[in-house]
Amino acid sequence: MDRRKFLKNALGGTLAMATARMSGLAFAQDATNAAPVEKTAGVGGTSDFSKFRGVNLGGWLVLESWMVPDLYRGTDAPDEYSLCLALGNKAKSRLDRHRDTFITAADFRWIKDCGLNAVRLPVGYWALEAPKPYVENARFIDFALEQCSQNGLKLLLDLHGAPGSQNGWDHSGRSGPIDWPKDPHNIQETLRILESFGQKYGHHPALCGIELLNEPRDVVPLEILQQFYLDAYARLRKTVDPQVAIVFHDSFRPFAWEKFMQAPAFDNVILDTHLYQCFNEKDKVRTAREQLEFALNRKETLDRMQREELPTIVGEWSLSLPDRAMRGLSPLQVTSVTRAYADTQLLNYEGTHGWFFWSYKLAAPSEWHFRHCVECGWLPENFSA
Repeated sequence: MDRRKFLKNALGGTLAMATARMSGLAFAQDATNAAPVEKTAGVGGTSDFSKFRGVNLGGWLVLESWMVPDLYRGTDAPDEYSLCLALGNKAKSRLDRHRDTFITAADFRWIKDCGLNAVRLPVGYWALEAPKPYVENARFIDFALEQCSQNGLKLLLDLHGAPGSQNGWDHSGRSGPIDWPKDPHNIQETLRILESFGQKYGHHPALCGIELLNEPRDVVPLEILQQFYLDAYARLRKTVDPQVAIVFHDSFRPFAWEKFMQAPAFDNVILDTHLYQCFNEKDKVRTAREQLEFALNRKETLDRMQREELPTIVGEWSLSLPDRAMRGLSPLQVTSVTRAYADTQLLNYEGTHGWFFWSYKLAAPSEWHFRHCVECGWLPENFSA
């Protein structure tokens, strides 16, 4: 089952609709329900870093064929593992060329000039030490951290793919069975890799957080996942700066984390949730009005997560809606719906500890392509508060 078919009711929960695009995203917050977002030492990595406003650098160090199809030309590979296997000794040159050109120093400057303050960088378990057939990409992590430092940005390092695959999707490196929780060696290897990230990058001034594991499926037993998170926290806290946040994904179980990793026993922990409205069958039959209403109501879930669990970020979201939502609408109406959907999400995600759009860039323009969305006027030109 691919990711788009999976995300059925896992993304349920709800948010408040933007009534107008406000200057610079200085959005008001629901004072009765939302968690406070005053400038907080530790969250975001510095004392004057109030919240994340950022983009994912997807399709760069972890490959997805739908994002960068030309990279897969001449193969029928469904994922990065299969692509590297198919290319053989040509894999390194093709992947390095892509990584040298897909995200450059000019992109980090654009992100800064747009008023964003952070990037989320997906990496695979093969980033530092690549088992065959993968190609390691550590120098690009170094490059991203250097560019963040030069541009006043923070970087959230996100372990997007683990040995054995935590979700069976292509962006874990290899699509197919979910073998990560079945073999204790996979979990121990993941812990070792996270520890390596902490030792190498844990005191870099641009690093604001390490995300322990991206989108572990809800079929992973909760007790196994929670123990992994606890073990990873213990290892990383020995190696990383205290100002570096430990971030974990909700595993599509947004209310499973009450009383988990709470202060004062645990410090600077952030819960990540991903919110889309384009994958499941219920998404596909909603009208434009119903899509906006659904986004309107998602605020309740985010407020509850922050109130009862932990500081929360929306680590992935986009402007993509199913075709049916726009059926019968004029071009002007389509633009209006897209902007309203953008504003609805931004207004409410501003009530959390931050957000990261998926993704900064794709090979082709779409509602997933942040820079294109800005240039189209669907998103604001500047995100400075």
